[in-house]
Order: sequence, then C-alpha cells, then structure tokens
Amino acid sequence: MVVLVDTVSRTQIRPRHPEKVNRPDALSPPKPDWIRVRAPNTRGYADTRKIVKEHGLVTVCEEAGCPNIGECWDKKHATFMIMGDTCTRACAFCNVKTGMPESLDGKEPDYVAEATAKLGLAHVVVTSVDRDDLADGGAEHFARTIRAIREQCPTTTIEILTPDFLRKDGALEIVAAAKPDVFNHNLETVPSRYLSVRPGARYFHSVRLLQRVKEIDPAIFTKSGIMVGLGEERHEVLQVMDDLRSANVDFLTIGQYLQPTRKHHAVQRYITPDEFQGYEKVAYTKGFLMVSASPLTRSSHHAGEDFAKLKAAREAMLR
Repeated sequence: MVVLVDTVSRTQIRPRHPEKVNRPDALSPPKPDWIRVRAPNTRGYADTRKIVKEHGLVTVCEEAGCPNIGECWDKKHATFMIMGDTCTRACAFCNVKTGMPESLDGKEPDYVAEATAKLGLAHVVVTSVDRDDLADGGAEHFARTIRAIREQCPTTTIEILTPDFLRKDGALEIVAAAKPDVFNHNLETVPSRYLSVRPGARYFHSVRLLQRVKEIDPAIFTKSGIMVGLGEERHEVLQVMDDLRSANVDFLTIGQYLQPTRKHHAVQRYITPDEFQGYEKVAYTKGFLMVSASPLTRSSHHAGEDFAKLKAAREAMLR
C-alpha cells in the first residue's frame, strides 16, 4: 500500500510515483459504511476488459483506481485515456503514473474509435494524461480522436475530459473546433488547496478555459468537477460553484476524495450523504443544468444517462 510499482511496461522496476517515494505516510480515517463498491467480477466486466486490451488502450478507470469500475464495465462503459499512461505532473491526489511519457501513437485515435464501435457506445468519454512535454499539450491528438470516432460511430455522442493546456497557446481552440458534445475540465478542488493538492495547475486559468469554450461555441456543453474531503470549507465549495456559473458551466460533479496510497494526500474528512444532497440542492439553485453530488460520484460515472438529462434540461430552459 505504501508505493505502487510498475513491473510490466518497463524492464527495470521503477516506482509508479517516484516523486512520492520519500514522503512520510499520510494516514486517512477509516472508510465509513456508506462507501461500498461491488467487486469487478461479472461477465460484462470481463468482456469490456478484453476489448480494451485487444486494442492496446489505456483507461482512466484502471489507472486512477476508480471505485465504480465494476459497475461501469459491466455495462460496457469505459473512459478511454489517450496519449499514454504516464503523466508529466504529480498531483497529490492522483494515482496515474508519473514520469516522462513515450511518444504519441498516431494510430491511437483509430483504435479508440474501433473500441467505441465494438462496445456499442452511444456516449463515449475520452480523457488524457497531462502532456506538458508536447508543444500543443496533445490538443491535436484530442481533435484527431474526436474526428475518428465521428467517422466510425456517427451517432455516438462524445464527451472529453481534458487537461488545462497551461501555457499552450491555441491548444484549446484546436480541441473546441473538433466540436465535442461535452467539454469537461475538472477544477478538482478549491483554490486554497491547490498548492498542496494540484500544484502544477492554476485555478483561475482552469475557470477561464471553461469560459473560453462557451465563447468559442455556445452549443458545446461544459462540465467541471471537484473532490471534497481534502480540507476545504463549505463556503469555499459554494464559491467554486459561483465561479463556475460565472463561466457559464452547465454541469457540476462533486465526489468524495479517496486516498490511492499512503503516499498520496490524506483524506481529511468523509463527507456524509446528507451533505452531498445539500451541495446538490444549492448548485441547482445557482443555475447549473445538471448536478451530480454523492460519495462515489466521478466525472464520467453515468455519463451517458447524464448527457441525456443535460440535453433535456437545456431544451426545457429554451422553451
């Protein structure tokens, strides 16, 4: 539990999170009764895993240790993670491997599209690692993936969860021009926690990125999410809601942070289901079209069903 080791992708054993190896253990309180997940052992899960592996794809479901993987993969819902499995950043909450990534696979957009077709996805979610090593942060690769899915699966709606493209001028415009149906970029936490939780990012840059998507194409749904339990105060969460609404964000997700290993940021508190319900009610009063707030809420959990609700909410508002 102290440190995860990758013994497959490299001949030499190296830590999955080399920047965290020498950190003291951070102990979280015991998990409460309301955080329970089903073990991933169904036929649907096995079928999804087989398709993912046959195409040599990476999923954030596995890399980030998502607690909902059993439920989602049983329904053949997977979130593809493009541009490799290694991130150039080292966020304190994230279980994705850190280091210098390999070069991009030019065939990956087609592989993602083929897997989308085989899984029969009506709504697909595509995310990525941070690629600060690339001149455009991987923006063109995102755009190529969107276009490949459109070509092979013309009726499939596409949701992307992007990095912040910090200091990559013009990158956002490349991705937005490919016209995903949903553009998601997570703030992850409140501004006061950025230095300890998300030190490589800038809060107001992320808010501005989401605002800029709406300026480029108002038809694209925008979405963002945060984790709670990292030491934030309630009034800070409410301020994040206001900041996102000022940026015209449509959809907000709020979920409980769960510590991947003892070398990651500790859970400061487990938020109760009643508190999550309270956040959801407040968020709707602030004008979000869609809100998902619960202990096990994650960015792409129930993404297809939520997209249908999101469209219905916009249509109702425009009547």
